[in-house]
Amino acid sequence: MASDQSTSIADLRNEVQQFVAERCWEKFHSPKNISMALAVEAAELMEHFQWLSEAEVDAIDESKRADVCEELSDVFCYVLAMANTLDVDLTERFRKKMDRNRQKYPIEEIRGRFGHDDPNPVSCGDETSSQETP
Repeated sequence: MASDQSTSIADLRNEVQQFVAERCWEKFHSPKNISMALAVEAAELMEHFQWLSEAEVDAIDESKRADVCEELSDVFCYVLAMANTLDVDLTERFRKKMDRNRQKYPIEEIRGRFGHDDPNPVSCGDETSSQETP
């Protein structure tokens, strides 16, 4: 069975491109349409977690997890379709974005914080935080 370890992004993009071509859907795959479909699928993913506590999310059953995985796959499919439509090298753009994120969120300033404005850093388990958290 294929896995993340054995499948390239190019393989997945090609599969999406073939699926779209077989159905003559290219005319529908404008950046506007794909971005809207992506937003809809992301909302459907969020819907599975709406109003749940963290404990309830941690305790979701296999059926609910399968539904979540379906929605996550839909989101990923539209990301790949958008990359195809715009001819974006996802790996290259991902690496550049991660480099910018590392500069924007240096470890020594952000570790254990949700952002620069977080006044209550949490321990990551391998060091003592500067403040105790309840």
